[in-house]
Amino acid sequence: MGIIVQKFGGSSVANIEKLELVAEHIINEVKKENKVVVVVSAQGKTTDRLIAEEAEITNNPNLREHDVLVSTGEQITIAKLAMLLIKKNYKAVSLTSWQIPIITNSEFTNSRIRYINNETIEEYLNSGNIVIVAGFQGIDENGNITTFGRGGSDTTAVALAASLQAERCDIFTDVDGVFTSDPRIVQNVKKLETISYDEMLEMSSMGAKVLHNRCVEIGKKYNVPIYVKSTFEKDSIGTLVNNKNLEDLVINGVTKDDYISRITIVGLENKVGKTYQLFKLLSNNLINIDIIVQSFGEYITKDIAFTVKMNDLQKTLEVLEENKDILGAKEILHSENLSKVSIIGVGIANKPGVAADMFEALYENNINMHMVTTSEIKISVLVNSSEADLAVQAIHKKFFGEL
Repeated sequence: MGIIVQKFGGSSVANIEKLELVAEHIINEVKKENKVVVVVSAQGKTTDRLIAEEAEITNNPNLREHDVLVSTGEQITIAKLAMLLIKKNYKAVSLTSWQIPIITNSEFTNSRIRYINNETIEEYLNSGNIVIVAGFQGIDENGNITTFGRGGSDTTAVALAASLQAERCDIFTDVDGVFTSDPRIVQNVKKLETISYDEMLEMSSMGAKVLHNRCVEIGKKYNVPIYVKSTFEKDSIGTLVNNKNLEDLVINGVTKDDYISRITIVGLENKVGKTYQLFKLLSNNLINIDIIVQSFGEYITKDIAFTVKMNDLQKTLEVLEENKDILGAKEILHSENLSKVSIIGVGIANKPGVAADMFEALYENNINMHMVTTSEIKISVLVNSSEADLAVQAIHKKFFGEL
């Protein structure tokens, strides 16, 4: 008898009909004599509704109170699901993060888990209960509710699986696994039987909305097997995320990340410490940077271009303009409405010509690249958002053909 952690997202628990399907998946594991811990998100668009109601009061909410508000959706789901299982004559109990507790740091809206106390969950499991946990949230050492950011219920589930030394963690979604690209963009996608943690982490970070990137980090660190399955397909096998990749593919996926902006600092003096000064300034203002390109111009100067998410653009420009003289920049330029398109795969490092094939696909479709960045398992390009879907389709066809 092992411990299985199951996680169900908002679309999987949206109404009573879908909760019935969720209950079936849970009961199937119980019938196999497994101990089951279930993590759930808020139902459907509940979190969006709560944020809209918050906006009726203020567009600049206190972050502590914001977390208190948006964490309530999951509490509704755990109670409903526990009631449903009890009605079906199964022992079940719902637990919020503070009842467990799941202890986090104090960074509201984007907190990180410090440790989980297993004692309460284990007591309920050992007495025959199905334990249903509110995802997406924890509690800091001062007793404040904190949240993990959108998609954070995945992180709750994998962290619990690691802490409880579960046999595996099943992430149930509205798609049957991890695909080579977004089925909403590319028609002929391939479902992957397996994918490595590193590849899945890159796909999550590059815009694939299958798993929260932090849950993959935890899975890799503690070697938790993660299955991505469909809530709505019976006997779904899904995709296994682990430390091996058994498929012989040069790349495993093509992803797209929208709402990207590029900022270029023109004419920085080419002195030791100038680049550090720039990025330390941005770090101190909690601005996340992605792609970075540095080039040398005339008169012993250098230009630095980097990308930020669109919702950080205005803040970034204000910080740079305020410190323009200190930085010694001649000009600050920016571009909006860009998207990052990436290919991901462990085969990239050992296969010559992968970049050339990617660039050829873009050239054949007259798509211009604004920036390029590479790593051992990833190549990313910045393109106009209006051409991003076409770029994904063209690159996918180049590597996977007509499936």
